[in-house]
Amino acid sequence: MKRRVVITGVGAVTPLGVGAEPLLRRWAAGTVGIQDGEGTCRDFVVKEHLSVKEARRNDRFAQLAMVASDEALAQAGWNGEKPYDTERIGCILATGIGGLESLEGQHDNLRDKGEKAVSPLSVPLFMVNAGTAALSMRHGLRGPTFQVGSACASGGHAIGTAVRMIQAGDADAIVTGGAEATLTPLARASFQSASALSPSGISRPFDARRDGFVMGEGAGVLVLEDAELAEARGATILGEVTGYATTSDAYHITATLPEGTYASRAMSLALREAGLLPEQIDYINAHGTSTELNDAAETTAIKLTFGETAKDVPISSLKSSIGHLLGAAGAVEAIATLKALNERIVPPTLGLEQPGEGLDLDYVPGSSRTFTPRNGTPKALSNSFGFGGHNVVLCLEGSA
Repeated sequence: MKRRVVITGVGAVTPLGVGAEPLLRRWAAGTVGIQDGEGTCRDFVVKEHLSVKEARRNDRFAQLAMVASDEALAQAGWNGEKPYDTERIGCILATGIGGLESLEGQHDNLRDKGEKAVSPLSVPLFMVNAGTAALSMRHGLRGPTFQVGSACASGGHAIGTAVRMIQAGDADAIVTGGAEATLTPLARASFQSASALSPSGISRPFDARRDGFVMGEGAGVLVLEDAELAEARGATILGEVTGYATTSDAYHITATLPEGTYASRAMSLALREAGLLPEQIDYINAHGTSTELNDAAETTAIKLTFGETAKDVPISSLKSSIGHLLGAAGAVEAIATLKALNERIVPPTLGLEQPGEGLDLDYVPGSSRTFTPRNGTPKALSNSFGFGGHNVVLCLEGSA
């Protein structure tokens, strides 16, 4: 029998504040965390959370992950001795790009001051697995530990991979999620050259006026455990990952397949693993990037998956509030989705006033709303689609 995988702790640092609690509360209240065209974690002050040594030895993306992990492990009740053998606890953290801030800074030192000005910590700072290594050492996690990278699908892939490893018996628990901090000159210039960034600096998914995505930064970390073991130790169960699926468009390095075929396939496979019919889903947290092609393709994919019931399920995008966190997006959005299920709240798609042509589903414009679960415990899909054609869908179930 396949092991069930439950969530016992979550933590986040986002443009809406430090902590998972303000993430949902402020989004549901209609707060936009984007300022001057970017979703910056303005409330995150490094010295309030990390020592000088810890800050110096970790790029910003790893710093964000460390603070989010502290919150997640505390909620899971892991403050003291770990509940399992540390060799049975893994760590899988995602990032799309890694320590770009450190890479650019050290390159500037090399160019402007010469080789002796380059820090010996340079490679450890910007290597993509730096965040995973930092978390494993911070918390003494000695099980399967590695980094996942699949662009904007990375966070979803990390959670799904962690689920599979627990199901397979490779670990009893895994600390997982995603982190990204690439609000840097190179990233801005690159995305601008690709005409991907919003020139207006406004994220308004599914709106006719959408003109590109808004970059954000942040981290989201979840503690996943084998359900039987978590229940035996008396853990508070926040929810369960009941389905995970991933497919590839095999179409274009940056553009999603307009027909939505394989994004739809991922949704259908996640539903099948969860043993659910489309009409049993209470909410969809959309990838919803505020780009012309993505929003249209995702709408088409939802219609393919849900058929006649597509217009009955509420859909919204967290990116309307905090921008696109790239490799951290899937993890932060999974946390927001779980909290929304447990609060029985469907948060809004902010800035949506004029739905685009053919975008005729229920995107929850204006303000949040309450809901009653359609079939026992509340259930949702959380979608993530990344450059390279990566499609990831998580099926989440909240508490009763």
